[in-house]
Amino acid sequence: MKYSPLLAISLASAAVWAVLLAARGNFWNAPVDAHAGPTEPFRLRAPRVEAIVPARNEVETIGSAIGSLVAQRYAELGVTLVDDGSTDGTGAVAQASAFGSTKRDRLTVIRARALEKPWTGKLNALETGIRDALAKRGAPAYWLFTDADIAHDIDNVAALVAKAERDHLDLVSLMVRLRCESAWEALLVPAFVFFFQKLYPFAWSNDASRSTAAAAGGCILISHAALEGIGGLQRVAGRLIDDCSIAAEVKKRGGKTWLGLTDRTTSIRPYAELAPIWAMVKRTAFTQLEHSYPLVVISVAGLAFLYLVPPFATAIGIARGDDGLILAGAAGWGAMAFAYLPTLRLYRRAPHESLALPAAAALYMAMTVDSALAHARHRGGAWKGRTYDALGEVTQASPAT
Repeated sequence: MKYSPLLAISLASAAVWAVLLAARGNFWNAPVDAHAGPTEPFRLRAPRVEAIVPARNEVETIGSAIGSLVAQRYAELGVTLVDDGSTDGTGAVAQASAFGSTKRDRLTVIRARALEKPWTGKLNALETGIRDALAKRGAPAYWLFTDADIAHDIDNVAALVAKAERDHLDLVSLMVRLRCESAWEALLVPAFVFFFQKLYPFAWSNDASRSTAAAAGGCILISHAALEGIGGLQRVAGRLIDDCSIAAEVKKRGGKTWLGLTDRTTSIRPYAELAPIWAMVKRTAFTQLEHSYPLVVISVAGLAFLYLVPPFATAIGIARGDDGLILAGAAGWGAMAFAYLPTLRLYRRAPHESLALPAAAALYMAMTVDSALAHARHRGGAWKGRTYDALGEVTQASPAT
């Protein structure tokens, strides 16, 4: 085996992958639908739940999302759709989706209050819904914060409450299965979930003795007591990464949180092209890195070391006829591909697609750099016609798009 700097780096990359597989909370093989259990006791007699759905120009998905909530097999459920300045008829479509249901009285459609500092749009809409529900029906046992593109399994609310009651949890969240049909979705969506799990190992997040805290904003059930205990949403009013911020605040105060994968409740938002996925990541990547340009450099270098070095070393080894370099590169590439297989199974993708993980990583690296550059140009955090600064405050607003 001929020594070279590339060989040393490749061996180091493979070694780090071995450590990640063995000692990072089994992040790569988290169980699916581990929250599921008997729901019958919660269908007729159950703690009251108020679901709040913030929506801003979501006409394509809101009908299915609201319809799935109104139809829930759960007796004590209210649903509030907060229309945040939509111009596409989102509110009307939401009302129409419940019109033919015998449970249509569950749904209330209201307009979001005016956006003021330091609130971000989504959290402001959630707060509007909370205040409206409290004024009309009083405090529930649990709040369900869910997005306008989530199609809930018919027993999802019952399963979430059952999990919370059974394990005495203050917050239960699900990473729903995202849409994965187009070529761009196939390349980038499972990778997004994989990277999230590596950043926030679910087993660590669910361990009360660890500081790691995470939640997925598409589906969060939080007890009213826990929400009050953190000071309400006011506590996180300016946070762009609101889901993990809420979980962190609950955990800081001794609350118990749980996050899991599900195959039963899904996101129906399409990402047929690269642009919407790029915009989603660009919105929060620099915030995730604490608005630190040095951390951006470290993050990009780390991603390159883990995901790009192995295939590069393999290719160079083949070109040079260097068996040692081929083996070192293939070891790292094989380890990452192996780790990726459970996520691909969840998304019903072919095993050989695991070899494309480096390509997905390269794109996410570019999105991260673009996020940092956008903030440098004061165009960071752009979403739905609003642009937020490093503090989460709106610096520019236009009609929702």
